[in-house]
Amino acid sequence: MKLWDKGFSTDKKIDHFTVGNDRELDLLLAKYDVIASRAHAKMLGEIGLITPKETQDLVRELNTIAARIEKGTFTIENSFEDMHSKIEYMLTLSLGDTGKKIHTARSRNDQVLVAMHLYLKDELTEIKSMTKSLFNLLLVKAQEHKDVMLPGYTHLQIAMPSSFGLWFSAYAESLIDDLYFIEAAYKVADQNPLGSAAGYGSSFAIDRRFTTKEMGFSTLKYNVVAAQMSRGKVEKATAFGIANIAATLSKMAMDICLYMSQNFNFISFPDELTTGSSIMPHKKNPDVFELVRGKCNKLQSIPNQLTLIINNLPSGYHRDLQLVKEIIIPAIQDMKACLEILTFSLKEIKVNNDILEDPKYDYLFSVDTLNELVQNGMPFRDAYKKMGQEINEGTFKPKRDIHHTHEGSLGNLCLKEINDKMKEI
Repeated sequence: MKLWDKGFSTDKKIDHFTVGNDRELDLLLAKYDVIASRAHAKMLGEIGLITPKETQDLVRELNTIAARIEKGTFTIENSFEDMHSKIEYMLTLSLGDTGKKIHTARSRNDQVLVAMHLYLKDELTEIKSMTKSLFNLLLVKAQEHKDVMLPGYTHLQIAMPSSFGLWFSAYAESLIDDLYFIEAAYKVADQNPLGSAAGYGSSFAIDRRFTTKEMGFSTLKYNVVAAQMSRGKVEKATAFGIANIAATLSKMAMDICLYMSQNFNFISFPDELTTGSSIMPHKKNPDVFELVRGKCNKLQSIPNQLTLIINNLPSGYHRDLQLVKEIIIPAIQDMKACLEILTFSLKEIKVNNDILEDPKYDYLFSVDTLNELVQNGMPFRDAYKKMGQEINEGTFKPKRDIHHTHEGSLGNLCLKEINDKMKEI
């Protein structure tokens, strides 16, 4: 069954090419098509296009379909083009002509639009929650290991003293920046496009404010052409939010891979969180974190992929837009998987408490030793030259009893302030 069926067949090759993997992806979106259809049916009843009895029957059958979707028994067979055609078929099978009335005053274009907006709202909310869980864990770890020193690097060269408190909370606060983008994407998605029909509205006197309230949108996308143009744009906004989180997770995963190596030996994980080699019995490979790094690097390409599909399309609907589903839906699933596995794994991290005992880290303290000379009255430039000379001559003696007090430093992590900032989101 095709919603656009005019009574003649389409070549099977064309059908296979144009449908693609829509049926598989639509199994994730069908729940939202039902939510929108239920709101639409109620609205049709409110404005008198269908009778109260027809409204009641449609809502009842849509609830039955929703229950099947929830149980996992809803399927989209090859004889159906997508979720829209299967759901309308089920309504017609149960209700006869009443089922056929569900498509009054709407198009498949605004059907998929509103389903995607609803889906993205839910997924962005879940991503936000999962990110918050990782954030909470990072702050716990920062507090737990705040006094354990860690070498800081610039240009992959030993630089200045850091700590696990700084390291964990740095990634925690970075996630706040990422959630600003997720919030922006949510705001874009939280606009009801239903009622734009094929992109130019309807001659029926529909009540778009009714469906907006019924589906829990904060506002509607007023201009019907603008609503149609949100296809691709809302997915791209979501992709930017995902890409920002992915960038943070990828960087942390890279740190973990480095810090786990024998050359660093800063951290370790229980054996069950690492993998072995087929021929080297001593290996404990960070496969989980390498895959997080790889998947998150891949996720950072998603905004560009979407841009290449939508950037030169004129206004109105084009079939190119079907392809955005097969990009954004798997990306969302990968993002959630990376957040989940990283949160699960980091609970078991073990830190090395004696890293800076190694003499090669003595130079970490050159800046603090220099600063003490300045505090004692020596001009900075003279102190810098004196320190450089001692290092070159091998007479440098580090000042290890460092004392950092400003906001965000070793001795003042501002974990409460960082947590308060997260609460604002």
